[in-house]
Amino acid sequence: MLKWPLCLCCALIAAAAGRAQVASPLELANLQEDVRGLNQKVSDLTLRVEQLEHEVNSAQAGAQAAAQHNYATLEQLNAAVADVNRSVQAAVASAQSDTLERVNVQIQKLVKQMNAALAGPARGAAETGFSADFPKTGVSYTVAKGDTLALIAKKTGAKVQDIINANKISDPGRIQAGQTLFIPGGK
Repeated sequence: MLKWPLCLCCALIAAAAGRAQVASPLELANLQEDVRGLNQKVSDLTLRVEQLEHEVNSAQAGAQAAAQHNYATLEQLNAAVADVNRSVQAAVASAQSDTLERVNVQIQKLVKQMNAALAGPARGAAETGFSADFPKTGVSYTVAKGDTLALIAKKTGAKVQDIINANKISDPGRIQAGQTLFIPGGK
């Protein structure tokens, strides 16, 4: 009977270790403290069960009246074991609830960060805007493999910023081979 709560605690520790990848060091330390508290409760309850078992063994060594006394002690032992089970189950449920709550908070933070990161470039492009101050005449240029905006500007005699503004390029590092660009003032 005593091995079940300890195995349950081991499973809780293993589950907590698996979730520790998401948790911050402070939350991990709090979780470890919770696990230590649970281990202490299990130890206390184990000690109480051992005391009751000792009382049962002492009662069995008694005389003829021991039979009635043993029956009462067995009831006490069963009640104590039931209390231990309820306490362990409550402690495990509490620890699981706390862990899930912490993990949920971390997940929400990560989702907010991810949404901000995903929305960041789109917001940046909208906020940046493109200038209309570039020559309106020029040439078309098909991007070749290995071309960069700086290289294209050098080849055509245009300014990099004019190429960016004319083609509304939000990320100059993401031009692709085969893409056709308008080169303002280019030759």
